[in-house]
Amino acid sequence: MAIYSAGMALYPLVRPLLFTLDAERAHGLALRMARALPARPARHDARLAVEVAGLSFPSPIGLAAGLDKDAEAPDAFLALGFGFVEVGTVTPLPQGGNPRPRLFRLVEDRAVINRMGFNNQGQPAALARLRARARRPGIVGVNIGANKDAADRIADYVQGVRTMAPVADYLTVNISSPNTPGLRALQDEGALDALLAAVMAARTDGTPIFLKIAPDLEPADVDAIARVAMAQRVDALIVSNTTISRPPLRSAHAGEAGGLSGAPLRDLALARLRDFRTATGGGLPLIAAGGIASGADAFARIKAGASLVQLYSALVYHGPGLARRIERELAALLAREGFADAKAAIGADYR
Repeated sequence: MAIYSAGMALYPLVRPLLFTLDAERAHGLALRMARALPARPARHDARLAVEVAGLSFPSPIGLAAGLDKDAEAPDAFLALGFGFVEVGTVTPLPQGGNPRPRLFRLVEDRAVINRMGFNNQGQPAALARLRARARRPGIVGVNIGANKDAADRIADYVQGVRTMAPVADYLTVNISSPNTPGLRALQDEGALDALLAAVMAARTDGTPIFLKIAPDLEPADVDAIARVAMAQRVDALIVSNTTISRPPLRSAHAGEAGGLSGAPLRDLALARLRDFRTATGGGLPLIAAGGIASGADAFARIKAGASLVQLYSALVYHGPGLARRIERELAALLAREGFADAKAAIGADYR
């Protein structure tokens, strides 16, 4: 515990040095540092426990996919105070992703733009690492995707389910990255229905299936996705991935191509969460992502219908102590607003 506390306290001093590095190099360094940490289970406030898809989450604060792409350090991130960790995106075959530079800090905006392109070592590498951590405590989900040059992308997702389900507490079907050409077309109603039918048929062990969608959707798209997801009995929706829209930004990197995440995504992601809560009528668990950097942000998403929340970009600016700080702030807000626990606050805006 002393090691983690020291690391959290030192981050404001270390961050300027990290920011002198290229963003992707700094990401790699942070991941190597995480791998060196002892993987000790974190303690969580019992009032924050939530159940989704038959899984008992000790806290609703999770690490989004993208940081630990190849499942190199999930237990270290659990030890930092996350209630769950999602690794990936992993594809059936290794792929290098898009040319560098492809990851940009927008410091003035507390944001990140990435066009990574599902760079990863492939599902067999992640499978071996997750098998090695078998029987360790903590919820670890696996985010699966299709290879860029796949002739049959649905077949890639089916393979991802069959390969990764034995080592995943849940699987996330990621069809919302803007950095693989044509991938978001799988959000169209007919394509989505075919994809989810194949994915759900491939699931043989009851592993929960989550679907991650984009924030850049029209009302008709929201209704169609909600309808198909519920008809195919998807276990939860993750709302949302990065955006290709560009709100007013101050950074010199504002014009870079790719998906925008971080603070500028907050309002759009919250609006889309509300849209999906309305479209599903509360009949499908929702997981919020995008622009979450505080207990107040998490509390707003939970009251708007999210059972869980995920973050990633905010860690770049706030450091490794962020999950614990959000938990403390969330617990205080629940108490102040008269909620006995996090479960009682889910969807409170609609009651």
